Amino acid sequence: MPKTNNLELGRIGEQAAVQFLKGKGYSIINTNYRTRLGQIDIIAKDKNTICFVEVKTRRSGGFGFPGEAVDIYKQRKISQVALIFLKQKKLLSFPARFDVIAITYIQDCPRIKLIKNAFELDHRYCC
Repeated sequence: MPKTNNLELGRIGEQAAVQFLKGKGYSIINTNYRTRLGQIDIIAKDKNTICFVEVKTRRSGGFGFPGEAVDIYKQRKISQVALIFLKQKKLLSFPARFDVIAITYIQDCPRIKLIKNAFELDHRYCC
């Protein structure tokens, strides 16, 4: 992988994640969905479930597993933004889940791991 800054690495990781999800049969609804509260990297549909996907990309495992970076604060932000999306699109009756895609580039080759149901919505943080 050519030398990239963290922002570029994140974009490359998100593109790889979109292709990975499409290969698994997901339909991509939105990427980089933003509100004043934050953003969600990928919103996709897996069969009849709306999936809010956080993508974490690293150049190596030296600073920990990428999925570990989705801490409780980040989970709260993703949950709040997901609720806004579901309300805006009138999709509150659909099943939804929160997934994480962890990508580690080893010798220019992405190792992609999908963690389904990585966390649950904490109702204390709803809207």
